[in-house]
Amino acid sequence: MRAFSNVTVGVEDLDIALSMWVDSFGLEVIDQSNGSDSGMSGLWNIGANEIRRQALVGTPGYETGRIHLVEFNDPDPPVREAAQNFDACPKNLDLYVDDMAAQVERLTKLGYKFRNPQYSEITGSNGMRVREIHLSAHDQTNVVLLEVQGEQFRFSPNGLCGIGPLITAVPEDDADIEKQFYKSVIGLENLHEERLTGESVEDMIGLPPGCGLEFSIWGHAEVPLGRIEIITYVGVSGANLFSRAKPKALGILQVTFLTDDLSGLERRLALSSTTFESHGRASTVGYTGDVISFTTPAGFRIVVVQNHEG
Repeated sequence: MRAFSNVTVGVEDLDIALSMWVDSFGLEVIDQSNGSDSGMSGLWNIGANEIRRQALVGTPGYETGRIHLVEFNDPDPPVREAAQNFDACPKNLDLYVDDMAAQVERLTKLGYKFRNPQYSEITGSNGMRVREIHLSAHDQTNVVLLEVQGEQFRFSPNGLCGIGPLITAVPEDDADIEKQFYKSVIGLENLHEERLTGESVEDMIGLPPGCGLEFSIWGHAEVPLGRIEIITYVGVSGANLFSRAKPKALGILQVTFLTDDLSGLERRLALSSTTFESHGRASTVGYTGDVISFTTPAGFRIVVVQNHEG
């Protein structure tokens, strides 16, 4: 499991979501369905008719970092409704862009609203220069556009690529346990770790004066999409909203990994005293296979599938 296959996002109107991901961002529809889904509803322990429509979209040429959009009947409130910038929750979906200035101009003309009037630029301790800007998306989902100098990606026809990192904000006290879980249980590598402070960071994120953040990126060096970025805020603490991230909520709900060794993962989960649920063989949008689910120590839901098809 070097990267997640897809991130599930609950949406109120699938057409609105597809307008952004497909029409504006240039991602492609890989699979879709209308009506009830016994496989997914069983996995989530909701009624079979609670799911109205679904679509799996992704960047052409990549099999990781895809977005699984699910429209619910009578959805629950958004995960990030009234959330503060430093609350613990599934926070951002990051997409790479080929030309930040051009993309901001293009998307602004299409009517998209950015949280910052100008993109920020940060140089990391490793010398990597990153430009980023936050975009307010459907269902109170926060999308971040990233331009990473020196990195090469296969962009969509519209010049975007992702999901690169999915950002989860975890309480500071849980950070070390969360990192160890992704390393020893999931089997991901710590690709980069850094602490950011200063006025530019406070302005970029919307933090109180004197605060900052620490982040670490987890995945595999050869797989640019489908990574997990763990962030903790320094000098400020917020509410823990992970319990909101469950169907039928709107926004980021879970990630799905694919594996060819589900029994090995189950042994590692047991050794870490992590409770997991076996769902048997299920078939739904994007996959067919044996499925288990569990949450990370901080509370983020993960689904793992063996014998992937489709």
